[in-house]
Amino acid sequence: MSPAPKLAITGGEPEYNSRDDPSHLISPVELSCKTEYALLALLELTSHYDEAEPQQIRQIAAVQDIPDRYLEQLLATLRRCGLVRSQRGAKGGYILGREPWKITLLDVINCLEGSDAKASKDDTPPKTVESAVVGEVWQEVHDRAYDVLQGYTLQDLCEKRDSRRQLDIMYYI
Repeated sequence: MSPAPKLAITGGEPEYNSRDDPSHLISPVELSCKTEYALLALLELTSHYDEAEPQQIRQIAAVQDIPDRYLEQLLATLRRCGLVRSQRGAKGGYILGREPWKITLLDVINCLEGSDAKASKDDTPPKTVESAVVGEVWQEVHDRAYDVLQGYTLQDLCEKRDSRRQLDIMYYI
């Protein structure tokens, strides 16, 4: 069984890395390192949401293996978007800015990448029927990715993680 192609939202055309096996299609949808690190940090904050105690950058960085300085910049960006809040002082750190079931993956991507994924639509008419067909398919891919990202929250990711951990524990028993 071959690994699933990596999902991310970028421009460009898909490419094959093997002529014989189309399952190795390089996806036009990709998760940026910035977004992945931010999601990992947000998942860590979500894990401690019920405790209502701020998590320090060094704690998050150590658990999720994210460089401290990079994490500090990401959290500052997430704070400006209202996704996290910071608390100063000896017991200071970061907490979620809203309930984890109210923060979608699309919220995080829009915050970090700086644009609404649904807003980018080209109004220029296609030059050929073929380019119209390709454009329609590409729009469908874009719309479905948007719907998936809008449909998942931080709470959903934590539940998926916890479920997977349970399966791993049962596998080893």
